[in-house]
Amino acid sequence: MMYVTVSSWLTAPPPGSPTSHVSSLCNAGLLRTAMPPPLPAALGVCSLVGMALLWRDMSSKMKGEKRTLSSLLSQYLAVKGVGWLGRRQRRKLEADTVNVRQVQEETLLRRLSKNANTCYGRQYDFSSIKDSDGFRARHPITTYEHYRELIRRIAGGEEKVIIAEKPLILAMTSGTSGASAMLLSTKDTNTEFFLQGVTVCLDAMRQAFPATDSLQRTTKFFYSPTFRQSEAGIPIGPNSSTPASSRHMLNLYTTPAPAFEVPSEKDTLYLHLLFALKDPSVGTLESNFASTVFYAFSALQGRWQELVEDIERGRVSSVLALEPKVRSGLEALMKPDPERAAELRAHFQEGFRGIAKRLWPHLHLVLAVDSGSNQIYGEMLRENYCQGVPFYSPFYAATEGLIGVNLWPQEPNRRYMLCPRSMFCEFLPESSLEEETPHTLLMEEVQEGQNYELVVTNASGLFRYRIGDIVKVVGFHNKCPIVEFQYRRGQMLSVRGEKVSEALFLDALKKAVSQWPAAQLVDYCCAESGIMGDSIGGSDPHYQVFLELKGVRNLTEEQRYKLDICLQQDSAVYKSFRIKGSIGPMRVQLVAEGAFDELRKRMMAFSNTSPNTFKMHRVLRRKEYADFLLGKTIS
Repeated sequence: MMYVTVSSWLTAPPPGSPTSHVSSLCNAGLLRTAMPPPLPAALGVCSLVGMALLWRDMSSKMKGEKRTLSSLLSQYLAVKGVGWLGRRQRRKLEADTVNVRQVQEETLLRRLSKNANTCYGRQYDFSSIKDSDGFRARHPITTYEHYRELIRRIAGGEEKVIIAEKPLILAMTSGTSGASAMLLSTKDTNTEFFLQGVTVCLDAMRQAFPATDSLQRTTKFFYSPTFRQSEAGIPIGPNSSTPASSRHMLNLYTTPAPAFEVPSEKDTLYLHLLFALKDPSVGTLESNFASTVFYAFSALQGRWQELVEDIERGRVSSVLALEPKVRSGLEALMKPDPERAAELRAHFQEGFRGIAKRLWPHLHLVLAVDSGSNQIYGEMLRENYCQGVPFYSPFYAATEGLIGVNLWPQEPNRRYMLCPRSMFCEFLPESSLEEETPHTLLMEEVQEGQNYELVVTNASGLFRYRIGDIVKVVGFHNKCPIVEFQYRRGQMLSVRGEKVSEALFLDALKKAVSQWPAAQLVDYCCAESGIMGDSIGGSDPHYQVFLELKGVRNLTEEQRYKLDICLQQDSAVYKSFRIKGSIGPMRVQLVAEGAFDELRKRMMAFSNTSPNTFKMHRVLRRKEYADFLLGKTIS
């Protein structure tokens, strides 16, 4: 991010400008005569004209509530700075996509050279590796177990084990497809994410949605996670955007800084909503994942009356557990606004379909990842709360780092171009996933239309690492692969080796729900009968399906069986096992309203995951989670 002080920006002449040349000549002793009197006057006029043009540009981008000049100017300069960086990085990226093989080789060799003098680098003799062929011949394909003990040593304070520098944090994964893992996060990881990801995607966003190039504030739903310390004092927690890591940009958001000192997610969400509702000129709703935005609207639907009363009276609800200093800081920003409260009350009383655009008439975009396990939340938001508002899913990323960027914001299918300088990528063909020593392909060797598991070498100590994501190559940008996320290996349903992916099951579920009158899908997950034990009694292997629906509280047996039929229509393998009787019919359970929100909180508590990074597990691997939902069954 480029930051410029107002005084230096207004007074320092840029290199190559007439005034900088004059200064240089004076210093060199070549210009001895006094400056003619008209010149200072001309410079003064130019400065005034420049400031007038600047103010006109700023004024054209302003909407809604009054803000201080310093707040507007800092946002203006930040937007301009990131815009310049984005255009520059996009040009670099375009050049890289033409020379993918060379760029990938450079990326790999840079990683190996930087870590050649670590214990790990000496073990695999990184210094003697000259190209990717030599690297693949010497280094095995790895999983997390390969690194577990090495990372434990780093957490204990040992240096130069895998990477040359000390990690910034020990980053916990979300544990979607198994136990949560602890990975390393470094300065390089963060720098790459910002330069190759954030700036490029913001450039793509502003080209696709010109209205976002404004000085409107954004409502960003994110939370201050809890970090613990390793024995060596290294922070352990999520590797994602947090209020602390974004402290220089908090003035761009509607939520004031004191709200991020509140430890409770529920209370922080209330404050996000309160200050967003106060500002009718909000331009963007943002979060890491669409699920977080969906949960925010669900909370808004349940608490809107309380929020409107706070705005009407200019207070912060006494129900919130706030420290006195935090409460006083927040209430100093509140003034009674009965006019805005009346507007809001009228909008809410109309209903919640399309509510976002009524609350914020100048809302241009929802910026959040809505692919993979978040696809269902994106669809529900578009169909209900956020009707008529475009969505942009900018990144394909993980705790391991930046993987790809979405250069096509307006396309409905979420496609991501792999970033050739972020990670060295290899690809395991889907047909070889179970082989002991599978052969990998490189970026220039993959084929359009084929599925592969990604194997990455990143900037933070993972080498030839299977991240568990299966992607489909759907095209190329110049010579760089474009992929669509398909599924996580650990999130497959397979009681007889049939391997039903998350995407396949969700498609079947949506078809079934469309045949249930008045039913709206809120959330879902599945469990294989094998983990249920005595909870469900003896029967053939089958899928236990838990659904939270709106609009219905019961389904007939015939309606429940529709889901089984829909999956059989989409999966020939599943159908063959059903016909043979090797797999029994699905058991569909309807759970109470709010059951999945409670499950989400249990999962986060168990895995030490932050709300900023949580992804709902679509296939439950822990019996206690399945038992919890069984206890919430209403039908």
